[in-house]
Amino acid sequence: MKKLLVLGLISLFLVSGCGKYKVDDAIKDFTNKVENSKSYKLLGTMEINSGEETFTYSLESYFLKDSYYKVVLVNQTNNHEQIILKNDEGLYVVTPSLNKSFKFDSIWPENSSQAYLLTSLLNDIKNDNKVQMEEKDNNIILKSTVNYPNNEELSYQKLYFDKNMNINKVEVFDENDNVKIKVNFNEVNLKAKLDKDDFVLEDLIDEDYDENNNCLNAENCKNKCNGEECETSKVLDDIIYPLYIPANTYLSDSETISGEDSNRIILTFSGDRNFVIVEEVSKVNNEFEVIPVYGDPLMLNEAIGALSSNSLSWDANNVNYYLVSSDLTTSEMISVASSLGNSTLVSSLK
Repeated sequence: MKKLLVLGLISLFLVSGCGKYKVDDAIKDFTNKVENSKSYKLLGTMEINSGEETFTYSLESYFLKDSYYKVVLVNQTNNHEQIILKNDEGLYVVTPSLNKSFKFDSIWPENSSQAYLLTSLLNDIKNDNKVQMEEKDNNIILKSTVNYPNNEELSYQKLYFDKNMNINKVEVFDENDNVKIKVNFNEVNLKAKLDKDDFVLEDLIDEDYDENNNCLNAENCKNKCNGEECETSKVLDDIIYPLYIPANTYLSDSETISGEDSNRIILTFSGDRNFVIVEEVSKVNNEFEVIPVYGDPLMLNEAIGALSSNSLSWDANNVNYYLVSSDLTTSEMISVASSLGNSTLVSSLK
């Protein structure tokens, strides 16, 4: 009888794995935390590695059950702020300094992975039946596949938790095990007590300018100001060329269209992959403008763009870009867009 009891205890000891925390336990704990949260607030930073350089953003991420989202991203290099907002009225990407917003016909964020949303991270784990777990440096790490339909190079992610399953970091890798996106959470509040009033579009309009486009706050205005009126240059002095051009494609035409106080540059590329790039100085609208887009928000290196089936539009470093093509794949369009703005590619028109 004693031998049977000892054997039974040994068997139980082996099956339980010495009491070690298992991947199913970790997933269950994370699931309970996210699904039991009626609203959450996340503060931290996000880094995007282009391969050439790293772009850093301050990050604020807010969620209200079941489908309210607000994500505030500020580029730490040029202080360019953009906000992703989803409420009952729709999905928006707002650029307060330009008094402009894109409104999307999209089911975001359900249609792709988002490293800064707990609900999205949980969906990635649920959609992967081969989630792996490891324990390292007092962290519990869950590894899962990702779903970035507009960025095929992103392959998998690692979610880092402390011993109490509080998330503190996310890393997204390419197929060569390079970290392409890193999110560090400095504050995670799963009981934020948010309500619908925290997700109102009109509250995001920039208050640094009046209705006549006069600067009300010189420190916060994007342009240089003299007194209370902004001295705004509307002329683009330089052509900005893309570093990446698809094979057997070349610049066939460069045209500058000049107006009374502004200009527009049109670059035409021809060959196997025809496309056009339009560049002009970003304009601050006198009234808040909402531009409809049948597509999705797209995180580029320096800004959030508006992606449709054959075009991509975004603002970066006081320049508005519009890329259109019926030949480029989405991946090629992103490669062209991401390669614009490199200082080595600027050729003066003067």
